[in-house]
Amino acid sequence: MPIVFLNAAEVVTCAGPARARRGAEMADMQSRRGIAVAVENGRIAGVAPQDELRRAYPDADEVDCRGCLLTPGLVDSHTHGIFGKPRHEEQELRASGVDYMEIARRGGGIHGSVRDLRSRSEDELFDLALARLRRIASYGTTTVEVKSGYGLTLEDELKSLRVIRRLSQALPLRIVPTFLGAHEIPLEYRAAPRSREEYIALVINEMIPRVAAEGLARFADVFCEPGVYTADESRRILTAARAAGLGLKIHADELEPGGGAELAAELRAASADHLAAISEGGIKALSEAGTVATLLPGTMAFLGRQRQAPARQLIAGGAAVALATDFNPGTSPTVNLPLILTLGVSQLHLSVAEALVAATVNGAAALGMAAETGQLAPGFAADVALFDIEDARELPYWYGDRRCLATWVRGIACHASGNDGTFPSSPGRPL
Repeated sequence: MPIVFLNAAEVVTCAGPARARRGAEMADMQSRRGIAVAVENGRIAGVAPQDELRRAYPDADEVDCRGCLLTPGLVDSHTHGIFGKPRHEEQELRASGVDYMEIARRGGGIHGSVRDLRSRSEDELFDLALARLRRIASYGTTTVEVKSGYGLTLEDELKSLRVIRRLSQALPLRIVPTFLGAHEIPLEYRAAPRSREEYIALVINEMIPRVAAEGLARFADVFCEPGVYTADESRRILTAARAAGLGLKIHADELEPGGGAELAAELRAASADHLAAISEGGIKALSEAGTVATLLPGTMAFLGRQRQAPARQLIAGGAAVALATDFNPGTSPTVNLPLILTLGVSQLHLSVAEALVAATVNGAAALGMAAETGQLAPGFAADVALFDIEDARELPYWYGDRRCLATWVRGIACHASGNDGTFPSSPGRPL
């Protein structure tokens, strides 16, 4: 049955080329008023004046948006949602002056989450992640990337990725799995008789082939950072991942410049993520390569860092910028992508249009999905979000508030804010 979305105060379509928007292109979010959106067979069939679409689809199921904002479903292209317990104690340590790398050296940080995840069953991890992804959806996100990376053994990484596969089967959300076995060097490989080189060999020779053979991931990622993986080590791992048929992503230049952005450009990775410490050469390299610069301002804010990624320099240089939550238990425990838009505007100095493009079209491009989702245009998937606001500028304005009323993924209801399965501003239409 076709669906026609009617009576929206504003429709942000982000319509345009099926690719990342670069530089000045990001300032055009294609906002329109007085139009409706038609959906048929899970895809956008028309974006046109309401009377025109009503005539074209006389038997369609109508969604009365009641003067609210309609946008493409948001795309959260960087999360770490498969973990056990939170790490709230680390926030207090940082407040007392203990920095991120010192916490890691004491066996906390990623290592703490590794110990915890290894002790949990697949079913327990699934139940925890299911609740988290439902919260992610409640903020307007319809596509979410989820990484492994807290297992760091063959079986625990496979366990994490199998959880992600189960989540894809249990939820209407569009979920993109990423293998992050190179998230850290496990503690047991940091002293004789084992070595970091032995662990890297495990990732390359055992983990990547199994992940690829079982079809458990679309991408492979590496934490390329001084003190974690060097650029040369990252290159070896990612080259092996590409040979196995996986796409490439890189945690790059988060706390110190380590050549991660340059490596992402060299390998034509889909995205380089974090980039708070990116070099001038890294900015130039990303701009020329077309690799999406995925910025995670919530992480630096939560860590209490003054320096954010240089979004304005990246855009001025012609790069494509995406925004994502980096949802994880230690350094960005938020599922609220509109809050990240707030930080994008207030901390990264993006315009509202740039922030919305960064969280839709460019987020999709960072996942290799720019031809499928991220815009409300004929032929694209009907991934739609409805917000209880009248103007797109309100989305990052209502600081931390949850304004999402409902979402649809491929035209199928995904989230509704009402307890009875309706969105409150509707005339009772069930989802």
